[in-house]
Amino acid sequence: MAGKNEPTFPVRPRRVEFLGSFTTGLPAARHPEVAFAGRSNVGKSSALNALVGSHKVARVSKTPGRTQALNLFVVDEKVTFVDLPGYGYAKVPVEVQAQWKAAIERYLGQREALALVVCLVDARHDAQAKDRELIGGLRAAGLPLLVVATKMDKVPRGQRARQRKLLAEGLGVPVEVVQPFSSETRLGVAEVWAVIEEATASPTA
Repeated sequence: MAGKNEPTFPVRPRRVEFLGSFTTGLPAARHPEVAFAGRSNVGKSSALNALVGSHKVARVSKTPGRTQALNLFVVDEKVTFVDLPGYGYAKVPVEVQAQWKAAIERYLGQREALALVVCLVDARHDAQAKDRELIGGLRAAGLPLLVVATKMDKVPRGQRARQRKLLAEGLGVPVEVVQPFSSETRLGVAEVWAVIEEATASPTA
């Protein structure tokens, strides 16, 4: 099995404060915000937990589509993570998917504190239409973007560079924008944090 003997990279635990779940009426921003978006089965909750060094922050479920609102977490009193509802899960009613889509678009289009959008895609598969649609919209709007290719530990080592390149081409982004990531081994956690810290750093006087 690919990834069976993967090295596990250490992660520094972060201080996390849960602000709440919201569909409307978001609280005033206290810090720069980083939004996490992706299809419902992409491993978004696991990725968030890996980034903060805890298994208890974002709810991990075997049933995709559990995130049904915008969940806000303040991390280290420096940045707010915004966990957006997953998209594209067929068992969620169409009208509910439409509500989620509206909430996501409203947040992405209007939130002034938004500093970075992290789009999670499954490294094992080709670029998906809904991912291309989201990323195309973000690029058209000029929003800072990082693509995180989850479950990279499931891809054989010798195929990872090629798969990263194929994902970048399929999504229409430079290969440097696609970050290999694994919630299991913590591959890519430090690199994602480096992008987050750069995006949310206070401007110098």
